[in-house]
Amino acid sequence: MIEVVINSEWCKGCGLCVHFCPKDCLSMGSEINAKGYSYPVFGNEEECNGCTACGKLCPDLAINIYRYKDI
Repeated sequence: MIEVVINSEWCKGCGLCVHFCPKDCLSMGSEINAKGYSYPVFGNEEECNGCTACGKLCPDLAINIYRYKDI
């Protein structure tokens, strides 16, 4: 199981995570954070392979990816 956690308050809405996701699992949401930026939402859990590209490319370190083993 893969969990993608987005800290919306750290995000500045650059969209790098959305652009470079190889599986199109992220999209820019319509809500805005306290700074006035829209932030990405994770919406395609079935396709995500946990590659961590989104987290590695985020200049604000607003995305964390967790991989859990099925027991």
